[in-house]
Amino acid sequence: MKKVLSIVLAVITSVTLLAGCGKKEVVNTSLKFGTLPAESAIPIIVAKEKGFFEKEGLDMELVAFNSPNDRNIAVQAGKIDGTIADVMTSLTFHEAGFPMKITSDINEDFKLLTSPNSNIDSFEKLNNKDVSIVPNFVLEYIMDEMAAKNNIKYNVVVIPSISARFEALLQDKVNAVVFTEPQATLLESQGAKVIASSKEYGIKAGTFLFNEKIIKEDPKAVKAFYKAYNEAVEYINKTNPSEYSEVLSNYSFPPIVTKYLSGEAKYIKAGKIDNETFESVLKWSKSKGLVKKDYKFEDVSNFKFIE
Repeated sequence: MKKVLSIVLAVITSVTLLAGCGKKEVVNTSLKFGTLPAESAIPIIVAKEKGFFEKEGLDMELVAFNSPNDRNIAVQAGKIDGTIADVMTSLTFHEAGFPMKITSDINEDFKLLTSPNSNIDSFEKLNNKDVSIVPNFVLEYIMDEMAAKNNIKYNVVVIPSISARFEALLQDKVNAVVFTEPQATLLESQGAKVIASSKEYGIKAGTFLFNEKIIKEDPKAVKAFYKAYNEAVEYINKTNPSEYSEVLSNYSFPPIVTKYLSGEAKYIKAGKIDNETFESVLKWSKSKGLVKKDYKFEDVSNFKFIE
């Protein structure tokens, strides 16, 4: 009887093992991820709404922010595990004792736009004029890089809220702003003039950041995030935007996002930030007094999840 039972158990075990072969690994975990109303968030939203995160076994909660400052407060309070940010934000987090690691780049194109009635259509005319940005973040870095290459100076006007900055430009309260998409396309449709773009100047400093604790304790969750994210990129590139743009309106995206996605937008899968960009941003961050230490790229980044 014992021999028969042993054989039965062996058969059951074999069947169980065979059933597991080729079966997709299920993560069964969760993440809270901070977003901003910008094009870099669109693949994440699509992945959420189309069930790509769920397919990877990842319970994904998106936490929307309307300003980088609000996002940073949430990071410091431990309310989110990852977020859309930039290289300088990662550096300042590390300086403050919050190890948020750079895990990839993002899809981004920041545009410099001037107000409808300013008659400013060149960098030369923008010299010594007012530009609204959020200091110490990627917007200021981009503006500084463009200004240096065009040998101009500008006055900083601080308006943290995205919507308030948007309206300030249209009402000619500031001469120029730096905005990402789709807000840039919407501003242009209402009379603002595009002077330059970060892509045109080869400037790229936007990143996804994940808390080092999550990376160490739940690396499968971060891996699942990127698998779903890259699937969303593939979906966006082969799908008519009209099929998914409606869900974007639930995340405060304007209807004109469909026009932008139908035109120049072309998404790429998550990639690495290069060392040259890191060194440039580190130098800039130190010049602004944001950080004091000489960080090494490997100390603040971890690209294993996209390799």
